[in-house]
Amino acid sequence: MAQTINIKCLNNNKELVAPRGLTLAEVAERMEIKLENPILGALVNNSIRECSYEVFHPKTVRFFDITHADGMRMYVRSLSFVLYAAVQELFPGVKLRIEHSVSKGYYCELDNLRGDLTIEDTFAIADRMHEIIDKDLPFTRITAETDEVIELFEAKGLTDKKDLIKLRGHYYTSYYQLGEHIGLYYGYMVPSTAYLKVFDLNKYFNGMLLRVPKAGNPKEVENLIIQNKLFEIFQEHNQWNKILDVTNLSELNKATVNGKAETLIKVTEALHEKKIAAVADRIAARKNKLRIVLISGPSSSGKTTTGKRMGVQLLVAGIKPLNLSLDNYFVNREHTPRDENGDYDFETLEAIDLELFNDHLVRLLNGEEVEIPKFSFETGQRFYDGEKLKMEPYNILIIEGIHALNPKLTPSIPEEAKFKVYVSALTSINFDNQTRISTTDNRLIRRIIRDYKYRNYSARETISRWASVKRGEEKHIFPYQEEADVMFNTALLYELAVLKPYAEPILLEVQPNQPEYSEAERLLKFFSYIKPMLTKEIPPTSILREFLGGSSFTY
Repeated sequence: MAQTINIKCLNNNKELVAPRGLTLAEVAERMEIKLENPILGALVNNSIRECSYEVFHPKTVRFFDITHADGMRMYVRSLSFVLYAAVQELFPGVKLRIEHSVSKGYYCELDNLRGDLTIEDTFAIADRMHEIIDKDLPFTRITAETDEVIELFEAKGLTDKKDLIKLRGHYYTSYYQLGEHIGLYYGYMVPSTAYLKVFDLNKYFNGMLLRVPKAGNPKEVENLIIQNKLFEIFQEHNQWNKILDVTNLSELNKATVNGKAETLIKVTEALHEKKIAAVADRIAARKNKLRIVLISGPSSSGKTTTGKRMGVQLLVAGIKPLNLSLDNYFVNREHTPRDENGDYDFETLEAIDLELFNDHLVRLLNGEEVEIPKFSFETGQRFYDGEKLKMEPYNILIIEGIHALNPKLTPSIPEEAKFKVYVSALTSINFDNQTRISTTDNRLIRRIIRDYKYRNYSARETISRWASVKRGEEKHIFPYQEEADVMFNTALLYELAVLKPYAEPILLEVQPNQPEYSEAERLLKFFSYIKPMLTKEIPPTSILREFLGGSSFTY
């Protein structure tokens, strides 16, 4: 067997003839790879690997830092482990829960703490984190027989992690060690704690807010923005999860294998319907002044189904809704603005013919009949097919689209005539107590399934577009979410278990030589911890039917 191997680095398009068994950190040093920030890991044949990974065969490597999406995940994951270690050292027996993303940070609570968490407690935890970071402790990845790992986690009282490992059914399991602390993660860590200098920890409501570096400027922490409405929605759903005794994946898996899936589905769907009915009641209470309902939300949040279900509830309340789609008001392709890369920017507000839209809106509200345009996404051109719309006194107009909450969309309509709804899949179930499940991942999985089923897009194509979609959301949707009169969470407590058997075969089609492979591999690793749930109990009006099929609504 050859004692040397060829390693090609895509950062500088050079090759290195190296001895077998060299770590990625040593490869980067020998090739003198310099990034704007410290190297955190690399894509090795399009698979994510940490710096301690040893190379024994010819590989193609691309090193990344915190500005890369996977680098930021590694940073946040590692920082969360440091937070866990600090809490355990200062408050033995207290359970840290990293709940969800809000206000450009991660909200955390401490269970079993004597008394309320104070500002002084928060300062003490932050100080201990700095001490751990200054020690430059390594994050050590250990692989052992699963039975041994289960015993280890059980001895530490980490039942949320033990149960995940047990139901996964693998012969061997990998976990991480930081000093005397252990943790289970389905992704990789940065090399050591010294890489985690930039963070902040603030007292926030009943818990703490862990603040992380800005993606664009990682030497500074993200600006704290107030998102009280978003926080309230998360807290409300977390409370429901606790009532149903399903707050993390191990508990969801238990419900699946113990025959409780049917009840879980019915209760979750009933909660959704109750919430939609409550929103319709609020609209009905203002029907003398309200003329339009504006529904906005990010990609794959379930805006369309939410609008249709709300329409049913409005009919129950004696209000007949009319739907007006923003998609029909796209400018012709040749007039579509372009982004900084010269590509068509369909996410910007200027991609909408605002003048025509507002003209039609005013005329409709004045009781005039309007011929509604249609837009062909195949030809990129507007056309008319004779469809007309006219509002009667008992009608209300429902407008759904990503720009619906932007004040620039409807400047000619008085505020008292609008009711604004923000819709998103705000995932409230956690991987385990210290690892949240990204709401963005939840929506990406929905979109992969929908695009494959209804738009003939592969998982690779959907993943390749996702970064652009997220940039558009950050710019055009999220800044206006707190303007909503009501926020509606479309995430279903059981949905990841249902999505798994649909998503996995689609993700498996992504090939190792394709750049999107690392993301597909990451999602497949995540799904390996989830037990699948059957769909037969999901009602035809469910949000999930918009993505899986079988809906009683016409799209």
